[in-house]
Amino acid sequence: MMELLWVGLGGALGAMGRYGISLLPVKGEFPILTLATNLLGAVLIGLVAGLAGRGRLSGGWTLFWKTGVCGGFTTFSTFSLESLGLLQRGRLLLGGAYMLLSAVLCLLGVALGLKMSQIISRV
Repeated sequence: MMELLWVGLGGALGAMGRYGISLLPVKGEFPILTLATNLLGAVLIGLVAGLAGRGRLSGGWTLFWKTGVCGGFTTFSTFSLESLGLLQRGRLLLGGAYMLLSAVLCLLGVALGLKMSQIISRV
């Protein structure tokens, strides 16, 4: 039962963070705020996974950060909806760039987070 509480609290925090980012005054057709949210979430989940793998986070904190915060924060469903919308509006180059950037940058973000966890673990 405590695991559900950890995940729920983290999820609420993550969702509030995602909403907060969506309020930033950035306009344009390219969904930069969703991309930034997903990239930040990728770095965070890499960091959390790395720290947890090195025994630097308890099971409860791992659930809070990885499943809760990262799960509530990242926006893959929004990414998918925005990508499809760009493609349906005939913005093939913009949509393709968005999908490619999201995939590549978020993979690099996870790698960065894992590297950060190695550095933190040495401290």
